[in-house]
Amino acid sequence: MSNRERLSGNEAIATAMRQIDPDVFAAFPITPSTEIPQYFAQYVADGKVTTEYVTVDSEHSSMSACIGAEAAGCRAITATSSAGLAYMYEVLYVAASARQPITLACVNRALSGPININCDHSDSMGARDSGWIQIYAENNQEAYDNYLQAMRIGENPAVRLPVMICQDGFITSHGVENIELADTQAVKEFVGEYHPEHYLLKRENPLAVGAYDVTQYYMEHKVQQAEAMKNAKQVILDVAAEFEQKFGRKYGFFEAYRMEDAELAIVLIGSTAGTCKVAIDEIRKQGKKVGLVKIRVFRPFPAEELAQVLSKCKAVAVLDRSEGFSACGGPLGAETRSACYDLENRPKMVNIVYGLGGRDCSVEDTERVFAHLEHIVETGELGSRYLHMGQRDLREEVL
Repeated sequence: MSNRERLSGNEAIATAMRQIDPDVFAAFPITPSTEIPQYFAQYVADGKVTTEYVTVDSEHSSMSACIGAEAAGCRAITATSSAGLAYMYEVLYVAASARQPITLACVNRALSGPININCDHSDSMGARDSGWIQIYAENNQEAYDNYLQAMRIGENPAVRLPVMICQDGFITSHGVENIELADTQAVKEFVGEYHPEHYLLKRENPLAVGAYDVTQYYMEHKVQQAEAMKNAKQVILDVAAEFEQKFGRKYGFFEAYRMEDAELAIVLIGSTAGTCKVAIDEIRKQGKKVGLVKIRVFRPFPAEELAQVLSKCKAVAVLDRSEGFSACGGPLGAETRSACYDLENRPKMVNIVYGLGGRDCSVEDTERVFAHLEHIVETGELGSRYLHMGQRDLREEVL
């Protein structure tokens, strides 16, 4: 049984947290994720959860508290954005290397500087190689559903990795939408109880957590992490299949929207997918074969699966809401180009950085991207592979 409610993305995440009722929430506020610990604090005050709500002095401390709680055998969660995630940077790696399935709700916000509180993906993309699973949402329903699946993924014995559930700051975090909320008892049954095999308070098997790793062991442990990330791919699909069976909504590594016969395609992450779908539907009315691949799971990256979907395309634009400062594009562009490298017939590909600091991306912007791809196919001229879109500039490398 489900209930239809009007919720912001932040309240949807907080509701999922309440339904799961974790052992520990380590809380420190930062815009635009502040509402999540704020809502949860009210749940604690109202006696709706049994969670130990720990207020700390910084984001570094909130992640450290989660690490301590997980080491003791507890299910621990937190939430943050932007500079808060950056302040956690050191201990993000500790959580992953200690194989602690912490769940972090990341509300994506531009990473200073200059100081900006609006949406882009520079915060979570900066942590993309920290060993965390990363799952992104297009809308509030997906944010809620992704959170319900996160613990089942991270806590799986073949994985045991922390999970970052990402949504777009203000666009979804504060925007209110109708969503389907699962029955709380059904959520508890789906997520289940946390029973770690190893933890500090298990007297039968004493262990150390976060010990110094000498050269003779360090690489072996990193390889184990890498193997766990590989294992996560199948676990993500298994959990999604069970989620669909129980709640009726289907998920995978990505959504392929009208890609069955697409010759031109856009690849992107996050809420801009909704705008892109509107443009695609309009362009399709003109008889043009266009489509979208909306990446849901960025870590582990679904390289083989994405390459297969794009293999029949003539031209592809990868839209990055994060500047990689590599002089050749953003992180999603690099991953997608690498994934398609071994294709026998590679599509022509451009990487477009857009939407930084909350800059809007309209239906018309998306239509211009498809027009650019159409021009590439017609002329055979790729031009610059690395473009920016939406800023006030007349340079050639601006779309």
